[in-house]
Amino acid sequence: MSAPWLRFRGALAALPPADRRRLLERPVLDDPAVTGAVAAILERVRREGDAALRALSREHDGVEPAALEVPRAALEAARARLEPAVRDALERAARNVAAAARAALPRPVSLETEPGVTVGFRPDPLPRAGVYAPGGRAAYPSSVLMGVVPARVAGVGEVVVCSPPGRDGLPSGVVLAAAAIAGADRVFAAGGAGAIGALAFGTASVPRVDVVVGPGNAWVAAAKRAVAAEGRVRIDSPAGPSEVLVVADATAAPRRVALELVAQAEHDPRAAVVAVAVGEPAARAIEAALAAAAADAARGEVVRASLAAAGGVLWASGLDEALAFASEAAPEHLLLAVADPEAAFARVRGAGATFLGLSSSVAFGDYLAGGNHVLPTGAFARLASGLSVNDFLRVSQWTRVTPAGARRLAGAVAALAAAEGLPGHAAAALAAAEEAR
Repeated sequence: MSAPWLRFRGALAALPPADRRRLLERPVLDDPAVTGAVAAILERVRREGDAALRALSREHDGVEPAALEVPRAALEAARARLEPAVRDALERAARNVAAAARAALPRPVSLETEPGVTVGFRPDPLPRAGVYAPGGRAAYPSSVLMGVVPARVAGVGEVVVCSPPGRDGLPSGVVLAAAAIAGADRVFAAGGAGAIGALAFGTASVPRVDVVVGPGNAWVAAAKRAVAAEGRVRIDSPAGPSEVLVVADATAAPRRVALELVAQAEHDPRAAVVAVAVGEPAARAIEAALAAAAADAARGEVVRASLAAAGGVLWASGLDEALAFASEAAPEHLLLAVADPEAAFARVRGAGATFLGLSSSVAFGDYLAGGNHVLPTGAFARLASGLSVNDFLRVSQWTRVTPAGARRLAGAVAALAAAEGLPGHAAAALAAAEEAR
């Protein structure tokens, strides 16, 4: 069985240049119509604050919340209403994400660069963080954990969540429950580009934050980029439709590879899911398994649309070629379904998150393993990392120079300052050394 709707197939080395570019260059671009509309929304929120948020809720969500801030009791009630299995899974995920974040937490360091000269670096938490959580059919409580928990571990002073209201005027119940489990301080019923503007500018109700993270639609993504470009806030790396690249050799079960592709394709008809097999027979077997899995998928319409738009099953002449392509592609998720995934991982650079072996399903990373699932897409993994505790920190650098150290440095500093035409610097350094005598 083949998949006639698959966008890319055949030998990797024989791909037409246009197809190879399409696979490698997946830019996160703004639709000009969306960009213009988002700019207008942001300006409206800047001018009108809470009134704009209420009006936007009426226009886009069909409801006006009784109050923008969700009462703490509503969060706790939502947690209590969760099915026990879902609550236990969210609490387990929160513990694992927190443990991983604590392991990645940078420690203060200092070193004596010369006798009497000490330089140090101290990580300091940002005062306030904002986490955006989609609502409605796209409600992802796991993403709430991925944003709030690392912020808490970093020691952020206040963590604020924004999520669009449903028909009852409140955000999704699972989002509220996840916010309670993760330890969010405040939650607001505000969504879309307006919520991003509120977090960036501040309103009478919504506090201005220092960093905004979390997934969202094209409008949310455009708003985040716009407020970051203004220098209003820090944001996480640019994010677009989900991506996975599976590198598979003859040891990989074709059906398992196919299920990994389907799992990411079901997110969005624009998702980019590709398998690169070592050898043509392995690729043919994966393509047949993918055709069967896509036909049986519960979200089959979305899956098939995704595969037709940007899906592929290709073959490489050997593992070297496949891994070189993986590094060049810099996918959001990379699954190494090969005999020795640890050795293969040592040869790959640029993936947002890498999963070693088919037992390390990307789905585990999406929910429970402990790594963060907010990852760069659109090949930004070449230069950006996934969301982590570091996104909620800044580093304070400090220097201490003893009197003896001042005498050691002053002459060389004066020489460099003179070379740069800055005599005041030279005078300050020489004075510090003189006073130290």
